[in-house]
Amino acid sequence: MINYKFGIVLLLTMVVVGCSGEKSTQATSIPDDLTAIDSVSGLAIDENLALVRAQCTACHSAKLITQNAASREGWEQMIRWMQQEQGLWDLGANEPAILDYLSKHYGVKKKGRRQPLTDIEWYPLKE
Repeated sequence: MINYKFGIVLLLTMVVVGCSGEKSTQATSIPDDLTAIDSVSGLAIDENLALVRAQCTACHSAKLITQNAASREGWEQMIRWMQQEQGLWDLGANEPAILDYLSKHYGVKKKGRRQPLTDIEWYPLKE
């Protein structure tokens, strides 16, 4: 007998990838130096997108992924919390690929403040 959670994941994988095996992913038009974004889920497109969509969005919106940023260890801690507190199944051999995807596309941001403006002619504000 198939585990009911496994059945849901299998069904969602079929919907995401399609029964024909063709990916249903559509990219938005973006410059070459940026990551393509799936127009359906809003997630970054790469070889592990279908896996992440099937495993992660089975329980929650993709927006919960895109609004977060964490190191690989941080994402692993979130997965452990979901497994302990929210009933997430064991990701098994898929977990390293999921962690690779999450840390690559939704890792800790290294951007700081912008550089100060220069060559600007300032004027006094009227009171």
